[in-house]
Amino acid sequence: MTPRPTGRLDPSGHLVLTRTLRTSAEEVWAALTDSDRLGRWYGTWSGDPASGRVELLMTAEDWDQPEPLLIRRCDPPRHLALTLGTAADAWRVDLDVEDYGGTTVLQLTHRYPDPDEVESVGPGWEYYLDRFVAAETGGDPDAADFARDYHPAMSGHYRPLAEQLRARD
Repeated sequence: MTPRPTGRLDPSGHLVLTRTLRTSAEEVWAALTDSDRLGRWYGTWSGDPASGRVELLMTAEDWDQPEPLLIRRCDPPRHLALTLGTAADAWRVDLDVEDYGGTTVLQLTHRYPDPDEVESVGPGWEYYLDRFVAAETGGDPDAADFARDYHPAMSGHYRPLAEQLRARD
């Protein structure tokens, strides 16, 4: 069964997705920033985060080379702003963690998404966020099947968002 997509555009035209977990903000933060925990659902990093740059090796993809990851801002355990890649089309992603006393909301904001990529980027973030939830709730992140449940299955949800972005330009 295809999971229900959550992506929406905020007033600035950024793509926003959320997940809610019954755990503390500190636990969510650790799952986002500890290389081993991040590796369970997304990828591992190496290097010194205090430098503002690390190398990220995706674990859910067939990557054999790490990619640069720029840490633009880090305010533990609430906000992490990253740039994935170094090219002009690098992705700017913000992760915001909000604790509501036993329930924590993770909001992923993909800033300035390319309208031509939204139909695949949106389902991609849904996939990774569902892997995140599975990893943090005792599930199997590998049970998420991108080709079966996310893309193209969720493209219909993201197509109107892409059109909204095109209309803004």
